[in-house]
Amino acid sequence: MMMKMKMKRSAHTPHPFTHEVNVTAAQRIQGIILGVVLFPVRITLATLFFLLMWPIARLRLAGLSEAERAEPVRGWRRWLFHHIMLFLSRAVFFSVGFLWIRVKGRQAGLKEAPVLVVAPHSGFLDMLVVCATGLPMVVSRSENCRLPVIGALLEFNQSVLVSRKDPESRKKCVSQICERVTSDGRWPQMLMFPEGTTTNGQALIKFKPGTTNTHTGSVLKPSALDTVRWTWKGLTWLGTLWHTTSQIYTSVTVEFLPVYTPSQEEKQNPDLYAENVQKLMAKALRVPATDYVMEGRFPVKKLGNLSLPLEPPAQETLKLLREHGLTDAHVETVMNDVLDSCPSGQSTTVTADHLTTLLGLKDRRTAVKICSLYSKDDTVDLRQVCLSVSAVSGFRSLESLIHTAFTWYDTDQDGLLSAGDLSGLMGALVGVPQYEVAEMYTALTTRGRPTEGKNHRVCSHKQHLVTECSLGSSSVHPGNVVIHS
Repeated sequence: MMMKMKMKRSAHTPHPFTHEVNVTAAQRIQGIILGVVLFPVRITLATLFFLLMWPIARLRLAGLSEAERAEPVRGWRRWLFHHIMLFLSRAVFFSVGFLWIRVKGRQAGLKEAPVLVVAPHSGFLDMLVVCATGLPMVVSRSENCRLPVIGALLEFNQSVLVSRKDPESRKKCVSQICERVTSDGRWPQMLMFPEGTTTNGQALIKFKPGTTNTHTGSVLKPSALDTVRWTWKGLTWLGTLWHTTSQIYTSVTVEFLPVYTPSQEEKQNPDLYAENVQKLMAKALRVPATDYVMEGRFPVKKLGNLSLPLEPPAQETLKLLREHGLTDAHVETVMNDVLDSCPSGQSTTVTADHLTTLLGLKDRRTAVKICSLYSKDDTVDLRQVCLSVSAVSGFRSLESLIHTAFTWYDTDQDGLLSAGDLSGLMGALVGVPQYEVAEMYTALTTRGRPTEGKNHRVCSHKQHLVTECSLGSSSVHPGNVVIHS
């Protein structure tokens, strides 16, 4: 089952990972006045209802063995606790300000559509949809089981759990999902957010694949202020709560679209199925269907085997350096000095303090910001900074840049690249990690491992794509490149 959010169509494909709440002075004053009163009252009520769910959630499976917990709950344990939890769940969101939930269309039955697909996924408040769909099962990170209350709710829901740290966990998760959705009604319906991350709803990002009858639907939020979205850049979770609870009410419409049954070709090709469902929902939402995804901590668009950043780190780095008063000539000199002086086989990871000295910065905070664009801590790989900045700015010719990059990533200095070397090299040139270079590497190794000459030909062929993305262009349509995952 699919769920959608209606937004105005943009002339260009919009950036789906950012969201700002634009308020007038009058709205800001009104929000402060109402927030001072409503925020503490609503959060207190929501917290009380939320805490009441904790013991009830534990009672549902109390006394059952591990084998019994692996089977769907039946009898009095299901109908008694299910209705209590449904009431309390609705009470939580009512307390926050979601006074009404308008439902359009008909929710398909369990045997007709074992999976409910919700899009776009706007934030943590989207869990309101479980109230409108009868508390279906969900898929969640196993790490969430350790959280107070949340862990008990996941246990109550008999959720499918997946660990990001365990490679085998994903396979087990897929197996469990397949078993449940093909159980002919033994298990309840399962609710999924196929985008896998939150967006602003102005475009649908690439769906995760699936292979069963899908009931599709949408969530519409027609309030004057769109405050519920929690994206990669925008409001914090606390800001989202503040702005939402500071409104008199937030009205929501859940719309059920027709059940989508996969064709035989789609059953054999889950990626095609996911793509077609995405396009169907995008059409209903009147928003673009894109190949944008969130890879690690970077929003990217897929062009062939390349992952190109929507907000190139190199472009932001140049902006920071210019704001700090460094001229392009100075930056070019520094980059060229680093490119010429760093030999292969030696560590190229530097701290923010070292980067401050290297770039001639007076403020360490600028170096810390640059590090954060490329990594999670106050260190950065100089190869990524120098190669990506040089690729964006044109400080060096492509031939010179490829030669330096090849020398840096030829770790054993034998004139050949391994698959890992090629992945690192392409990631450094583009500015974000590359996870799908296997096909490119296979093409390069049909007659031996990649040499500098082969790598130069590939990069020359991809240069226009890399340049388009490095400059942050939104004119490249993802549909121009056929992608086979």
